[in-house]
Amino acid sequence: MTTTMLDLKGLKCPLPALKTRKALKPLEPGDRLEVHCTDPLSVIDIPNLIRETGDKVEISERSEQRIVFLIEKVGAAA
Repeated sequence: MTTTMLDLKGLKCPLPALKTRKALKPLEPGDRLEVHCTDPLSVIDIPNLIRETGDKVEISERSEQRIVFLIEKVGAAA
């Protein structure tokens, strides 16, 4: 199990969700993706994306400066 960090600070919708989807594809089940965003819409877009892929997501940090998601790859890419 590995954790990969994805820095998406400064990117605006829809780029954080698109780049998160791309970063999830090569991961193996059990791997984690830590996503750092500054776009306030990412709190809607990224959880919606993860519902589509069937993986698990939690917001591990949320402040005015950034939002950090911890996503666990559950199975094969959707």
